[in-house]
Amino acid sequence: MRAVIAEGSGGPEILKVVERPVPQPKEGEILVRVRFAGVNRPDVIQRQGGYPPPPGAPDILGLEIAGEVVGSDPNANRFKAGDTVMALVAGGGYADYAVVHESNALPVPEGLSLEEAGAVPETYFTVWTNVFERGALKPGETLLVHGGSSGIGTTAIQLAEAFGAKVIATAGSPEKCEACLRLGADVAVNYREQDFVAAVKEATDGRGADVILDMVGGDYIPRNHEAAAQDGRIVQIAFLKGSKVEVDFRRLMLKRLTHTGSTLRSRSAAEKAVIAEALEAKVLPLLAEGRCKPVMDSTFALEDVAQAHARMDGGEHIGKIVLRL
Repeated sequence: MRAVIAEGSGGPEILKVVERPVPQPKEGEILVRVRFAGVNRPDVIQRQGGYPPPPGAPDILGLEIAGEVVGSDPNANRFKAGDTVMALVAGGGYADYAVVHESNALPVPEGLSLEEAGAVPETYFTVWTNVFERGALKPGETLLVHGGSSGIGTTAIQLAEAFGAKVIATAGSPEKCEACLRLGADVAVNYREQDFVAAVKEATDGRGADVILDMVGGDYIPRNHEAAAQDGRIVQIAFLKGSKVEVDFRRLMLKRLTHTGSTLRSRSAAEKAVIAEALEAKVLPLLAEGRCKPVMDSTFALEDVAQAHARMDGGEHIGKIVLRL
């Protein structure tokens, strides 16, 4: 089968399409003929040498897939051959075939194309566990999401709006801010022209955001503490501007803030299964009804994977980039 690996670490040019054996399902796993695979920021960081695969995961890139089930372990009975699924994988997504534990796969809802399904798992698993579980966002509260036009951001805006929260999004251009507003954000802040702390305070009558989803880090960390409401929850999922910064923790104490965070890839299949169950019960109906949908930026053939990564590196994309196999 065809598969994509990074030969060394560096820019998109080090990505190579190679031949690899088709993986065989282990206990509880299914074999999926991959039709579309999402491109995500962790893939870029892995390519750059900063995010190695967890133990047991292949060196093939790719964390989310959509396709048809073509085989399974004898003890896997959730899906049958021919079923269309979308799945979160710990690696191996940029390939013609991938294996995944059946509990980490979801049926593709009616009304969602396989191309769109390939853009769902990584972002929806991430947003659900961080915004609604760790961040405990409730109806009527305010979510501040940084990088509102990214795959994570566009997903967070739609889900928060669907569950009755107010949304403030930051983005880096008027076009990206407009995209956030079209998706349901109540306020969009161009961080290149506005101070997001002041904008959040203005939009909430001085109260601040109840939940903040941050993938930026760096100097955003103390600013998030300023922008948060009393008893606010800041959830850290990445550090585009670095993970080390000087912070005055008095704001954390005075506002009774919770600053937490998580990673997804290294969690066990059982832990991811819990998230999958919640998504199937609470989010798949929204996808089926069209109330939420992945925002599709662009699709590239597997052979053009370097172009797909260059698109992500350039930062001009809005929504998800996927590979077609």
